[in-house]
Amino acid sequence: MGVAACTPGKDPAPEPTPSPDLNGPPPAIAVDAGPYDAGPIRVPSTGAYLGAWVKPAVISQPGRREAIDGLENRLGRDLDIVHTYRKWDEKFGSETDLEFIDEGATLMLSWASGDTRSITSGEHDELIQAQARRIATVKRPVLLRFRWEMDRPNLRPSMWSGEDYVAAWRHVRRIFDAQGARNASWVWCPTSEGFESGEAPAFYPGDDVVDWTCVDVYAGEDFRSLGDLLDPFLRWAAQRPKPILIGEYGVAAAWGSAARAAWLRDATRLFKANPQIKGVCYFESNPDGNGPRKQFRLTGDQPAFDAFAELTRDPWFNQPAAPRRTKPRG
Repeated sequence: MGVAACTPGKDPAPEPTPSPDLNGPPPAIAVDAGPYDAGPIRVPSTGAYLGAWVKPAVISQPGRREAIDGLENRLGRDLDIVHTYRKWDEKFGSETDLEFIDEGATLMLSWASGDTRSITSGEHDELIQAQARRIATVKRPVLLRFRWEMDRPNLRPSMWSGEDYVAAWRHVRRIFDAQGARNASWVWCPTSEGFESGEAPAFYPGDDVVDWTCVDVYAGEDFRSLGDLLDPFLRWAAQRPKPILIGEYGVAAAWGSAARAAWLRDATRLFKANPQIKGVCYFESNPDGNGPRKQFRLTGDQPAFDAFAELTRDPWFNQPAAPRRTKPRG
């Protein structure tokens, strides 16, 4: 999903909440085969990093600061990964990017792309070179999700094909390497639906140029357990020598507080049962112009927020050597 996935229009009222099995043992599919060569980001030997995208009330640098600080204060802990989005021609290294990095957080940049064929033709090389230099200047490891959810049907006109996307990925990474931007860990992140349909694997650039495999997964349109939603991806990722990152996950407000809380607790058990998962990032946002099945913000829904807060207190998601902020807690 992400901020670029928002489309106008409202959903109809949801159907009565179905009842997936949220009490049985979660599937244990992805087996930890580390240590991993995952780029400059250190991979925890056990457990996983915690992160989030938190939509600001006002899209601005102060708004972004307030959004992250607000969630951290409500949780009583820092995020290991601060997630943010950039358009294709939007510069890296904003004021808050640098603040969060200086405070010890790992920044995850989800970078939208241009047309893949125009990328491989060299049309955007100067733009890519400039972005690479900005990343190199940071001198701290960052997670880079280049054109996440590339398998979405609405992106097909600009992605063209899996082969075109792979060529564009490799072209961009070559430029980053040439510019000395080796502090980026490259995160490949399709949708869970793309693995159910079988289309996502065609976009995989290859083990030699991917550092983390990743997936975005939501209980939005359908209320299904996370284990059910992730099963095709986890089976695929278990065959790859890469750590797994859940780049975005969320459960829609449409399904009600009690069901959301149960889903989130089941998600926690699923993450812990699959130790190849080394990072999880919640999508704390209600995208504009969407109905109740696209509203994933937990703040304001106390039972659901409490269930998420339980995850954030679990030792599995509190890495002793994880990045920690230097700012005073308000």
